[in-house]
Amino acid sequence: MAGRAGLKTLLIEKRSVGGVCLYEGCIPSKTWLHSAKIYHDALRGSLYGVKAEQLSLDHAKVMARKNKVVRILTAGIKNKLQKYNVTLLEATGKIVGREEAGIKVEAAGELYTGKKLLIASGSKPVIPEIAGLREALGTGCVLTSTEIFNLQKIPTSLVVIGGGAIGLEMASYFNAAGSRVTVVELQEQIGGEIDADLAQILLHNLRKQGIEFHLATKVTAVREGAVQVATEDRTEAITAEKVLLSVGRRPSLDGLGLEKIGIQPEQGRLQIDEYGRCDRSGVYAAGDVTGRSMLAHTAYREAEVCIGHLLGGVETMNYGTIPAVIYTDPEVAAVGETPQSAAAKGLAFEVIKTSMRYSGRYLAETEGGDGLCKLVISRPDRRLLGMHLISRYASELIYGAGMMIEQGMTVDEIGKIVFPHPTVSEIIKEAAFQV
Repeated sequence: MAGRAGLKTLLIEKRSVGGVCLYEGCIPSKTWLHSAKIYHDALRGSLYGVKAEQLSLDHAKVMARKNKVVRILTAGIKNKLQKYNVTLLEATGKIVGREEAGIKVEAAGELYTGKKLLIASGSKPVIPEIAGLREALGTGCVLTSTEIFNLQKIPTSLVVIGGGAIGLEMASYFNAAGSRVTVVELQEQIGGEIDADLAQILLHNLRKQGIEFHLATKVTAVREGAVQVATEDRTEAITAEKVLLSVGRRPSLDGLGLEKIGIQPEQGRLQIDEYGRCDRSGVYAAGDVTGRSMLAHTAYREAEVCIGHLLGGVETMNYGTIPAVIYTDPEVAAVGETPQSAAAKGLAFEVIKTSMRYSGRYLAETEGGDGLCKLVISRPDRRLLGMHLISRYASELIYGAGMMIEQGMTVDEIGKIVFPHPTVSEIIKEAAFQV
């Protein structure tokens, strides 16, 4: 955006352009999961009149395709940078000071000065204090999202520590690929802060697929070949050829030289205002480094707000309508308030639950499906505050609900929208009619 606007722009990247999303998250996981979904559909093909025999999932070919997709997208990013005259420097950058001309940064043995600075240094996996964990990371028994996507061989058994989005997505893939997968989650539900009803439906579906879950369970130690876990009343060891550590990420702030320009992180992240500014002297931050909403699409929007402001714009960041998705099968997608968050804010609201089976396309394509659409509606003005879905295609239609919330639309206004038939998106209209 800066280069397109005509600003002389230098991008310093210590690894490869694309960041966590392209190499350790969004793109590799979705490429793998698409293969897993095709395999899962083939296994259940007889329900739809399609018979297939001697099915297998070839992890080597899945890996090769993932690498191809990443290469294509990386090349596309570099081409776009070149198109807008952005100078790309693949090196480690460090802030070394500030002077009248601007902020000085050192990279690859050279000094660069810019009037404005945007920090987008991303995040890295959280490594909790668990007995034996760091040693197991060193031996390769334990992997994080940094290493998991380079795993060449499917393990016979995999323990996933953490039942959030990445943990569940990886559990789904490795289960399809033939691993005996066990997910250990400290909380009483999976999926982090997703709606409780959707969490239960997702848990039911993943258990049916063969994934084992230990909820409200703490990992106390990691040893070669086993993970020690404990609940309030028992302890046990779970066999694990490999362990995926997926308990969250934290902003990557080490070695940036922030102290050289007087910026002090708070609670392990960069504090920003509504324009993305760390201070009023031309330093901005976007993406995981802010710790606000560690999602790629949040980072895109934060960067747009930052660049827009330094160009003289006045748009601000709105975190209230950022959608979130878990790309399991079925998918979970959500935007806006949950009943829990609305109640915590003291809002007057009601909840509408609609079975996805009211959607003709969903019913035609999902044998035995138990999907749900859940609306959170304000009272008395009947505005849409939140929407929560568990269904195939949920990720492709949740943006529409975000737009409705952003525009303050009422259910009466939503009811007048003409949705194409038959589509899964029609469930929004069906749900609105029930208010």
